[in-house]
Amino acid sequence: MFNKILIANRGEIACRVIKTARKMGIKTVAVYSDADKNALHVQMADEAVHIGPPPANQSYIVIDKIMEAIRATGAEAVHPGYGFLSENAKFAEALEAAGVAFIGPPKVAIEAMGDKITSKKLAQEANVSTVPGYMGLIEDADEAVKISGQIGYPVMIKASAGGGGKGMRIAWNDAEAREGFQSSKNEAASSFGDDRIFIEKFVTQPRHIEIQVLADKHGNTVYLHERECSIQRRNQKVVEEAPSPFLDPETRAAMGKQACALAAAVGYSSAGTVEFIVDGDKNFYFLEMNTRLQVEHPVTELITGVDLVEQMIRVAAGEKLPFAQEDIKLEGWAIENRLYAEDPYRGFLPSIGRLTRYRPPVEVAAGPMAEAGTWHGEAETGKTAVRNDTGVYEGGEISMFYDPMIAKLCTWGPDRATAIEAMRNALDTFEVEGIGHNLPFVAAVMDHPKFISGEMTTAFIAEEYPDGFEGVTLPENEVTRVMAAAAAMYRVSEIRRARVSGRMDNHNRTVGTHWVVKIGDRSETVDIVADPMGATVNFAGGPSMRVKGGWVPGMSLAEVTVDDVPLTMKVEKKTSGYRLRHRGADLRVFIRTERQAELAALMPEKLPPDTSKLLLCPMPGLVVSLAVAEGDEVQEGQALCTVEAMKMENILRAERAGTVVAIRAEIGASLGVDEIIMEFE
Repeated sequence: MFNKILIANRGEIACRVIKTARKMGIKTVAVYSDADKNALHVQMADEAVHIGPPPANQSYIVIDKIMEAIRATGAEAVHPGYGFLSENAKFAEALEAAGVAFIGPPKVAIEAMGDKITSKKLAQEANVSTVPGYMGLIEDADEAVKISGQIGYPVMIKASAGGGGKGMRIAWNDAEAREGFQSSKNEAASSFGDDRIFIEKFVTQPRHIEIQVLADKHGNTVYLHERECSIQRRNQKVVEEAPSPFLDPETRAAMGKQACALAAAVGYSSAGTVEFIVDGDKNFYFLEMNTRLQVEHPVTELITGVDLVEQMIRVAAGEKLPFAQEDIKLEGWAIENRLYAEDPYRGFLPSIGRLTRYRPPVEVAAGPMAEAGTWHGEAETGKTAVRNDTGVYEGGEISMFYDPMIAKLCTWGPDRATAIEAMRNALDTFEVEGIGHNLPFVAAVMDHPKFISGEMTTAFIAEEYPDGFEGVTLPENEVTRVMAAAAAMYRVSEIRRARVSGRMDNHNRTVGTHWVVKIGDRSETVDIVADPMGATVNFAGGPSMRVKGGWVPGMSLAEVTVDDVPLTMKVEKKTSGYRLRHRGADLRVFIRTERQAELAALMPEKLPPDTSKLLLCPMPGLVVSLAVAEGDEVQEGQALCTVEAMKMENILRAERAGTVVAIRAEIGASLGVDEIIMEFE
């Protein structure tokens, strides 16, 4: 076994590999750019080597710099994580030439299956059903438009060396094919150092289901069941689960056997994933094979008890798999939500900055991983499991240079409904402040009827949130519960404030019991009767609710019960009330005396400033190109400029017809949120 391994990656996956290596008694080496000098993976590793400036193409994907770090530290093996150099055959070749083990598949397998074009050709030769498409290289946008027309719209334009949603566009017409080709090509070059593009038919209403395979160097290959990854945004997975709620045992076995056969045909070893599109009749079509560890691998680990990183290391060291196919169990259900530094209220645009608060839920061990002893946490075993794979910490910075993922929150339960409920509770207790993030959105997904029923496709987000995410509207009975809890909490705060100010010399002398609670357009008058065990909140002409809990002023998380039913809310003190967040809803709660409520109703509403004649930068990013000049007339929907953030290009378009009177930003400028790019008349 290896004594020291280097992780040629950063963030969450580097931390994940370090945890397993530490469990195995293997020392670790981290690499880091200028932007990551204080990163969590650097702190966790036994050694760390600086490899260059923040852009990945000047640090993390420069093979020579990684090789220098290996030589300097004496690392015997390298785990590439995912992305960056994980599917780079030249990197595997360089390691082999240096006598360093690659904790991944052989170079020939990377070349055969890591390249999306070659893998499709090999799949066709092996009589595997594939999605119709053009497998040759595409030289320019004109050829892309011609091929797209021949295949038939809609089409998917994809980077040959791509992954993680990078370098992918859906085109529904010639204009989108032309534009998508160039954007995909640019993103592919930036993210992977390989700008080759191919085009395939975009199958409408598909389900994205993938098979996890694991193979050793002795001819043994197994599959560890499937993952459902249908809930995606811009081809980037957001929610994953294992197993799929759609598959039956027969289809699962057929897909697993086909995935193993494909892996064996190219002499595959290590962990890999075979991705399929599955239609409503359970017909499945090979998409691609990812010759690396997948982001969503924790859900597979949670239902099987297999530590995939450990097995990758052992396979690289020449060991045989310790189990056969019949030994791989499928127990319970696991859900993963990816926490991204993306603001769902601003069209999921990237958000950067300091994590002023980062408090994930307590990790709890349960299920196959706990039974197999492959759990990384130290929490006591419970009926449900909570796991949080992360690469950040409170006070750390979210950079504009890399993937926006903050953490992967996973839950396990003996069945799907239990796993979903565990996820809801975990999301309620996950505190993230300082940046925009998608916690409210994934919380909304967990309560969505289509997700609960398991009847979702890859079009879920586009169909259910066509105008973007505007928050969650709680049912009226849940709003009533929140009102009751907020009123009881506010009374406690007022008692504390009165005592501190010296206005209260005896219990409850100067704090009233009669309040008006307002959320949105709804106002309720309540009367509070308190005792040492809690408070009863009586609604005028309505119900009475019993509120109990240990919340005290200053706590950012309220975990109370309302009529003995748990209610968890994130709490931020505001004038005359709170900002409360619960189950994806972001609520401004006002709690006033009746006289204060009367006066507040007379206050005029403050209107936002008029920005209709300005193009504002919607997220922190770099101006890559300007498509117009001063004096140009533009039409609604016309491309104005391109801003790059977190490795993704974002084309900003005109909202209405007009004339450009001033351009306030230059190509190459680094802009913050709401900085002016151009003005119109």
